[in-house]
Amino acid sequence: MAPVVSTIEIDRPPEDVFAYATDLVRFGEWQNDVVRMERHGGGPLGVGSRFTTTRQLGGVKYKTTQEVTEFSPPSKFAAASVGGPLRAIGTITIEPLDGGARSRFTSTLDFAGRGLGRLVPDGVRRMAAKRAPGSYQNLKELLERDAPHAAGGTGATGTGTTGPANTNAG
Repeated sequence: MAPVVSTIEIDRPPEDVFAYATDLVRFGEWQNDVVRMERHGGGPLGVGSRFTTTRQLGGVKYKTTQEVTEFSPPSKFAAASVGGPLRAIGTITIEPLDGGARSRFTSTLDFAGRGLGRLVPDGVRRMAAKRAPGSYQNLKELLERDAPHAAGGTGATGTGTTGPANTNAG
C-alpha cells in the first residue's frame, strides 16, 4: 500500500509554517491524536534529536520514540520511529507560493511493521488517511488565525501535555 500523502495550502510564509509545524511541544495543538510529547536531550532541534509522542488511536494510547532524520528549515523535516513493532516514517515538505507569502504543506506518512507489527501497517495507513486531513486543516486554521503567535520556534524542550485542554498555549 502506498504512503499517505496530504497537501494543503496555508496563507503564511514557509518560515512561519515550518517553525510552528516542527515545534514539538505544539504538535498536540494541530495533530488531533497527540496527547503527550516528550523531547529527549537538550539543544536545538535537528538531525539526531529524539522525541516520544503518545497518540490516542481509537481507544488505545500508542507511544513511539522518533528520531529526526532530516531538518532543513524552512522546507523539509523528517522523522522515523526508532523502535517497536510498528514504525512510522513522516516527512513534511513546505514549498513557497506567491513569492513566499503563502505555503504548500505536504505530509507523507508511511508505516513499516516488524515481527507481529507486520500485520498492521495497512490498517494504520487507512486510519491515517482518514485522520490526517483534519490535523492539517487544524494547522492551516491555527496558522492563519493566530499569525502573531504562529512562529513558535523549533527549540522546544521538556515534556508537554497537549491537545484540546492546551490549545491556547503559547
